[in-house]
Amino acid sequence: MPHKTFMWFILPSALAMFLFIFVPIISVIVQSMYIEHEQVLIEVENCGPFGCTIEVNVDQEAMAQLREEQPLGRFNGLGTYTNRAHLAFAEVGESWASTDTWGDFLSAVYNLPFYRALSFTLTFTFVVTPLVLFFGLFIALGVNSLPRIFRGPTIFVSLLPMIVTPLVGSLILFWMVDSEGILGAALQNIFDDNSLSLKASPWLTWIMLMVYGVWSSTPFAFIVFYAGLQTVPEDTLEAASLDGAGRWQKVRYVVFPYVAPLAVFITLIQLMDNFRVFEPIVGFSAQASATSLSWIIFNDLRGGDVQLFGSAAATSVLTICGVAILLTPVLIRTWRDFNRKRV
Repeated sequence: MPHKTFMWFILPSALAMFLFIFVPIISVIVQSMYIEHEQVLIEVENCGPFGCTIEVNVDQEAMAQLREEQPLGRFNGLGTYTNRAHLAFAEVGESWASTDTWGDFLSAVYNLPFYRALSFTLTFTFVVTPLVLFFGLFIALGVNSLPRIFRGPTIFVSLLPMIVTPLVGSLILFWMVDSEGILGAALQNIFDDNSLSLKASPWLTWIMLMVYGVWSSTPFAFIVFYAGLQTVPEDTLEAASLDGAGRWQKVRYVVFPYVAPLAVFITLIQLMDNFRVFEPIVGFSAQASATSLSWIIFNDLRGGDVQLFGSAAATSVLTICGVAILLTPVLIRTWRDFNRKRV
């Protein structure tokens, strides 16, 4: 294809990527360099039948003028990235100097809000992603071996967790593990302990969130693997059977090579999706035991009296960097495999 024709062919896609991907990212990076204005306070004297009192209020007119003059807020540079709510360089350095063991140092760092959220985010990502791959392929192999008359209903039932809205799905599971829910009440009866509650323990809360993550994402992996299994040549499978290959050997040496590119695709999607875990934390009301980077962004934007746009933007940029770091090894390996095949 001539270069000029190729350029005109990709121009719409390039413009769309620039407008809907690069411009928002640049906007978020710029916003992360600013913080909210300091509140301008004024003293107001209120007089009534019982005398006069002086109250300190926010000067709304002065604040409106500040926002009009500096809509992004005050320039803070990289200060937002290094403050206590994010990378906390000063607090980490102080903990390193004041603690004697790795356990004490990690415990001190874990108590910082950003690192506590990062710990759960990474744990959730690295536990849920491989389990989704395993169960997705396992279910796809099982459904693919069923008689054709049973495949349709089985596929429909298997896709239900993906059809349900994430927040609704997490609420359903939350009610099931409640002390009055079917799972929570069953566990209390089994162990004869009325104080047993899955929601009372942070570690059990983490486990339930990961169970939900696997439950909600496995249908996606299943349907992708199942579609890939339809492309595996029957001749190759029959030839393997004639050579005496068992079921596991056919899966290991015939099916796996065909679905390997799909596994890479699912891994990329799941790494990005799981690193942005948010809905189950809200659905389970688990923010006291588990927070994620996305939940921190939500909390900053929800805010109290002041919405922390700069803080939310800085966390968003760090989240993007985290996703890029996670995807880099997978992309490098894919690129090497592609070049190896070309040779």
